[in-house]
This record gives sequence, structure tokens and C-alpha cells, in this order.
Amino acid sequence: MVAQRSRDTAPELALRRALHSLGFRYRVDLPIVGMPRRRADVTFTKWRTAVFVQGCFWHACPSHLHAPRHNAEWWRQKLRGNARRDEETDAHLTLIGWLPLRI
Repeated sequence: MVAQRSRDTAPELALRRALHSLGFRYRVDLPIVGMPRRRADVTFTKWRTAVFVQGCFWHACPSHLHAPRHNAEWWRQKLRGNARRDEETDAHLTLIGWLPLRI
């Protein structure tokens, strides 16, 4: 898991290029206030919007997740924890008046 990039992934770069070409300006990898070790991939501070670019595996996408067979229980708990963390982050952002978007 150490080899997994935490930022500047191909989908993030594609999104940022598209947004920039449309004239949008944004902040990259901005920390979320009040939540240590959590960051938004793309942030529009003017509109108080945080965008998270998520992979189907790591965020337990119900449509595309293929559960690992080896060490299945550990992976189930790990992915469930990731999804729970995403929900907590969204709830916190909403509480402080921000719009969380996950793509």
C-alpha cells in the first residue's frame, strides 16, 4: 500500500486539466479544517466546495468492488473503514457549510 499515490493520480490530473482549461481556479491537496490527516483533492474555496477523486476499490464502490479472496476479513474491515471515514468527512464538511463532492 505504500506504493499507492495519495495525490497527483491520473484521474486527478485529468480532472484538474479539464477544470483549468474551462477557466476554473482551485487549490490542490488542501487540508480539511478540524480533521487531521484528511485532505481534499481539489478545493474551490470561493464556493466552499471540496472535491474528492476516488478509486472504486479503495472506497468500496458498490458497483465495481471485487472483494479480495486472500485475507478477506481484513480487507472487508479496511474497506468498510475507508467508506466510514468518507461519510464522516462529508458530514463534517456539511456541518461547517461546505459542499463535499465525490467522483
